[in-house]
Amino acid sequence: MDFIGGDFLDDQFMTMAIRVAIILVLSGLVGFERELKNRGAGLRTHILVGVGSCILMLLSLYGFDAYLTQYEIIRFDPARIPSYVISGIGFLGAGTIIINGRTIKGLTTAASIWVVAGLGLIVGAGMYKLAILTTVVILLTLSLLNKIEKGIENGKKGSRLNILIDPKLHIGDLLRVFDQFDITITKMDFDKGVGGNEYVIVEIKDIKNWEELQLRNAISMLTHVTYVS
Repeated sequence: MDFIGGDFLDDQFMTMAIRVAIILVLSGLVGFERELKNRGAGLRTHILVGVGSCILMLLSLYGFDAYLTQYEIIRFDPARIPSYVISGIGFLGAGTIIINGRTIKGLTTAASIWVVAGLGLIVGAGMYKLAILTTVVILLTLSLLNKIEKGIENGKKGSRLNILIDPKLHIGDLLRVFDQFDITITKMDFDKGVGGNEYVIVEIKDIKNWEELQLRNAISMLTHVTYVS
């Protein structure tokens, strides 16, 4: 084989090179958006995932042509390798998910890694228009919808309570206090406190100042509650 020209730069190789270049750009755009937000998986990770899935798709499409033409009895399913890529990428995505108490972070980044793997597969298959459209949808979802979600959250009238409790406190007793005041809990997290105690971080909405004061007093009267701030 001539590695300087000729056979090396044949039509099939140029097709594969173009597809690798395209997924390099598309996955790089998604990774750059994650990089700007200081996520664990950024530019390099997304590019590697996208390019890796693309070359595996190319392997599935072109890598076994010689064997298929030489041996008529050989049958090959080109969808087999891509199916393993989609299932296997879940392990990498799981590595970006951080569980802190009952709070889960990194799900969006894990999803972006998974969808970039899908981008690599469709680019490897030559579906350029779909890949470009999908990239635009991904970027709009990660950037525009993120701003909309923040705007909705900021527009809600709510409050946040930091409750230091003894682990002996039954959470049901705490929840009953909120039920007595007919208050909706929008989010509840748990974090480690000092001396074996725990913090319960509760976010509530649609509460008036005098109601919040009464709620704090009622919670502080519970056994095993140290203080409420």
